[in-house]
Formats: sequence, C-alpha cells, structure tokens
Amino acid sequence: MSRYSIYKTLLKLPVFLLVFIVVACSTVPQEEVSLENVESATEVKAVATKPEPEPIPERVLPERPKIELTEDILFKILLAEIAGQRGKIDVAVDNYLDLAKSTRDPVVIERATRISVYARNNESAYEAASLWVEVDPKNPDAHQVLTVMTLREGNIDKALYHLEIILENSQGQFDQKLWMIANFLGREDDQAAVLELMERLMENHMDDAEAMFAFAHVTARMGDMERSQDLLERVLELKPDNNAAAMTYLALLQKKGESNKALEWIESALEGKEDDFNMRMAYARLLTEAKRFDDARRQFEILSVQAPNNVDVLYALGLLYLQTNRLDQAEKYFLRLTELKKQVFDANYYLARIAEEREQLDKASDLYQGVHGGENYLDARIRLSLILAKQGDVDKALSNIRAIQKAKGSSRLILIQAEGEILINAKRYQEAMDFFNGAIEEKSHADILYSRAMLAEKMGRMDLLEADLKTILEEDANNATALNALGYTLADRTDRYEEAYGYIQRAYELSPSDFYILDSMGWVLYRLGRLDEAVVYLQKALELRNDPEIAAHLGEVLWVRGDRQAAKDIWDTALKDTPTDDRLLDVIKRFKP
Repeated sequence: MSRYSIYKTLLKLPVFLLVFIVVACSTVPQEEVSLENVESATEVKAVATKPEPEPIPERVLPERPKIELTEDILFKILLAEIAGQRGKIDVAVDNYLDLAKSTRDPVVIERATRISVYARNNESAYEAASLWVEVDPKNPDAHQVLTVMTLREGNIDKALYHLEIILENSQGQFDQKLWMIANFLGREDDQAAVLELMERLMENHMDDAEAMFAFAHVTARMGDMERSQDLLERVLELKPDNNAAAMTYLALLQKKGESNKALEWIESALEGKEDDFNMRMAYARLLTEAKRFDDARRQFEILSVQAPNNVDVLYALGLLYLQTNRLDQAEKYFLRLTELKKQVFDANYYLARIAEEREQLDKASDLYQGVHGGENYLDARIRLSLILAKQGDVDKALSNIRAIQKAKGSSRLILIQAEGEILINAKRYQEAMDFFNGAIEEKSHADILYSRAMLAEKMGRMDLLEADLKTILEEDANNATALNALGYTLADRTDRYEEAYGYIQRAYELSPSDFYILDSMGWVLYRLGRLDEAVVYLQKALELRNDPEIAAHLGEVLWVRGDRQAAKDIWDTALKDTPTDDRLLDVIKRFKP
C-alpha cells in the first residue's frame, strides 16, 4: 500500500495547499481586509479615500486652582502613592478621592478617576469622573469613564448622552471615532448592552457607508455575525466598488462556513470587473480553499498575465502545478522566483522536491542545502537525511535525523515519522516497529499510530493496522485520512468490501475533492463490481492528480470493463512520466504479459 507515506511529505508533492497559498497571498493589496486586522485597514482606507474632517475647535483646558500645599494634602498624596505601590489600592483610591473633592484640581481628579478605574471600584470611578466633568465638561476621557459606568448600571440613555459628547469633542471621521468607542467598550462583559448602545448611536448614520463598514466590524468582533453580514451587504449596495468591504464580506462568509455563497457572490461581482486584480486574487484564493485547484490555477494564470512578476501569483502557480504533479510547469514558476530573488528559500525547497521526485538526488541535495531559513528549513534538513538513506548511507541518515531532534527539541512527530521512514525504506521493519512502539509508549499520537499502521501493512500485520486506525477513529471519528486508509486496505487486502465502502464513503463525505479518497472510492466500487461508477471516480482522481497508482487502477478497471484500448492509453501516458513505477509495471504485466 505505497500510497500512504509514513513521513507524510516524503514521497508526494503538496496536496494541502491552502495554508501555503493563503500565506503567500497575504501581502496582496492593502484593501484586502480580514476580520482580524480590520482596525488598521479601515484606518488606512479612511485616510486614503475620505476628505479631512472639519477640525474641532481646540478645547480650552480648565484652569487649575491655586492651592496651598498643606501638610494634610502632601500627606494624603504620599500615602496614596506609597499605598498604590505596595498593592493597597483601596487606600490609594480613598485618599485620592478625598483630594479630588477638596482641591477640585483637574489633574488630581483625573488621577483619582484613573486609579479608581484600575481598582475596578465602579462607585468611586463614577464619583470621580462626575467631578472631572464638572471641572472639565468636554473632556472625552472623563465621558468615556461615565459611558462605561452608566452602561454597567443598565442606563443606555445616559451612556448614549456621554457617547455623543465624546463624538462632538474628538478628532477624526465618524467611522474612526466609532472604532475608538468600540475599543474602550470591547472589554465589557455585557456585550448585548454594548450592541444596543452602538445601534442607538448608529440610528442617524445608516446611510453612511464608511460608518456602517466600521460598525460591521464592531458587530463581528462582538460575535453578532448575522448583523455584521447585514451591514456589509448594505455597504456594498451603497458602494459596490468598495473593495475593502467586499474582502471583509467574503472573510465573514468564510468564517460562517458559507464558502459556496462567498464563491457565488464574488463570481457575480467579477462580472464587468475582469481587470480588478484584487477581486480576482480573492476569487483565486477562495477556489483554492474550496480545493477547486484547476479553477484556482486558471484564475492565477489570468492574474499572471496582468502582473507577470507578482511574487504571490508565481508562488501560488508553482504550488498548484505541484499539486497536480505537473513538474515541468511548477519548476518554471519556482525558477522565476529565484531569478527575481524573491522567496528564494521556499523556491529552492520546492525545486528540490521536484528534483527528488525525478530521482535527481544530487541536485535535490544541493537545492535543499540552499534552504537557509523559512518555514521549510526543518523539512529541508530532514529530507537531506532521507536522500542519504536513498543513496545507501542509512546509518549516517539516522545519525543526522537524531542530531536534528537533539538540537531542536521540537517537531517531535515529524522527526519520528522521518526516522521511521528511513528504517522502513531500508527494510529494517522490526527495528522500525520497535522504534514506533517506544515513541507511542512515551507519548501516543494519531500521527504515530498512523505511521505504525502503515508499517504493519508492510509486515502483514493486518490486525495491528486495523487496531491502530480504529484507535485513531475512536478519538476522532471524522479523521478522513484514517477512514480512507482503513477502507482502502480492507478493499485491497480483504473481501470485506461492504465494510470498506462504508469507511470510504464517510471519508468522501468529509473530503470529496481529495484525490486519494476518490481513488479509494473507485477501487472499492471496482471490487464491488460497480465498474461504471468506479471509472467515474478514478477519472476524477486522475484529473486532480497525475499519479501512477491512480493510472494503474483506472487502467485495470477499464481493461476489465472491456475498454482495452482506453486502458492502454492510460497506462502508456502514465509510463511516459513514471517509467519505473512498480505499481504501474505490475498491473501492465498482469494484463499485458
């Protein structure tokens, strides 16, 4: 069952590209906004597209009273400060509040207010802030405290009154002020009351697209996704060309699990905007996340015409071509990155993967040594050891892997899988089994159990394979990889076809675009005698991944169904890319002796 690699990234080029492509494209234009970074992005957008607000007249600071520094005042100040430093915050609050009342000095009152807020003494904070407003009626900081205190009392009307004073006496556009308000109210426990207050504040601004855009982010942050979606849809009705709102709307739909709706919306939005680079980039990323890799690749190719040297587009295309095992096309894009001197470490890593896939081990080794940093650095070091093992120096390979583990002390699972893979490829099966047993005894994990299960299959230990995979499924019933491996093994190595079909069907429901699962579905349907259905799944799998094992399976089903010429064509095509693949050669030998 060679389809399952123990060190999961060893023999197969990338399948799960979402993380890579999303990260790769994360620096694409400023207008692309996520729910996590909306604050800064909104500020940029506001500065870039809106006129400067009318300046607010400079606030006249209240005059400080002339107070004699008496022994009593000095004593209370010193007592309050020392008490605060020693953690006696209640003593500090009491003394500063007394000083605030007796001196009516705005500086002392502000100090009393802030210490009361820090002490979470709502009563003292309200009293001090009220006094602050008496001596400095338009001070936004004082009204912020009173907004919070009245909101905690459930007095929405009074809280709204203080918010309106803050708005009147703060610089910036309304949407920027809204962010400021959301920030100081965001930590309140009663988020429903905060939303009610914000809704009241927005009543006279529901035709202001920028204000609604900011409010949509606020409601999303507070967990009201439905309200946020309604607001964003209203913003896009008012300003359909607002790309920042469009990107945020798409991010919200994804967060809600409505990826299909996001795709439908952006496909409609792109009509008449064929040259909108940002929108098409978002569309390509959505398609990638939906595992519609061919469609995503076509969109990235359109983007590459618009921006032939865009690093993110080049990187995405390289990964997408790797996903379908089109090595020549993938190589072209990664080479271009090295020519541009961009993402060189990542480009070298994937060029090494391509060379390794082609069995150009010396070239792969040189390229891996050119990976001096980045997220693939550890994997490059591991793969150098694996290449040593392929070249026959197993002991040195094992020594290198163990040195990495000792030096890094991290990525335990990856290193365990890699060491196990070296032992298995050297056919030191019992040694590998002892190694996995020890790792599981030290600290069990689904990945190590899976690795041991794949080794058990090679050793003919079907009982252990089945037990380990079922243990994984007991912990995670929706582990599509384990479901698929168990189903495929039962279909391939036993006559328990109906049981196998049940496991594969569950895996397919979880991951309908995974070419391994599609291949397994085709194979079990073949075993069940449902040849026409089997061909459909196997053809789809081969479209997604030009893999010799899938080609072997599809050719066998076509031959058995009587389509011998079609089977020969499939095999001949696969042989051009992988002329030494044992699985392909074995099936051809069985049917064309």
